[in-house]
Amino acid sequence: MDIDSFFEAELDEHAAVFARTRAVLKQPFGQWVAMALATIRAGGKIMFFGNGGSASDAQHLATELAVRYRRDRAPIAGLALTTDSSALTAIGNDMGFDQLFARQIAALGRPGDMAVGITTSGRSPNVLLGLDAARAAGITAVALTGRDGGDTPGRADLALVVPSDTTARIQEMHIMLGQMLCGALEIALGLVPDERPSGD
Repeated sequence: MDIDSFFEAELDEHAAVFARTRAVLKQPFGQWVAMALATIRAGGKIMFFGNGGSASDAQHLATELAVRYRRDRAPIAGLALTTDSSALTAIGNDMGFDQLFARQIAALGRPGDMAVGITTSGRSPNVLLGLDAARAAGITAVALTGRDGGDTPGRADLALVVPSDTTARIQEMHIMLGQMLCGALEIALGLVPDERPSGD
């Protein structure tokens, strides 16, 4: 194995996906921020969920909101539906794995909240059913996905589809977009100053 070639090829692919993401997701990202801002300002919360690496992303992003992203500030209501082992095992055992997130959304969600389902393929049944449950409950449903979007565009109010077929690259863009959301919310809510370079 030529490790130098491997290193360069991975970074080249990442850079190409980053460039395509930058080109196609600016407007959807702006919509997501506006929707999330409306949710928080109205007293709602943002619930994140997904499987595997996407479950880790859900926990990471919920923590960034509830605790801090750039600096200490008031909390933002964020919740991961991937962390309660008792609920996860009870739902999986009693109702089936497909109901893992839908059941929690039915129990914990309220109209005006936001549910963010993360699935690189757009075809994870439990994530899709979670999005369905959110919309049925008057909860804004957002999907972070990739490839061709799978079945999420018809089951979410907004789908951010990373233009790649490579799971790892999609996940890299998901966590970047999620952290950008956290940063944008902190600034837009007036919780931290906007310290970005002006570009002048």
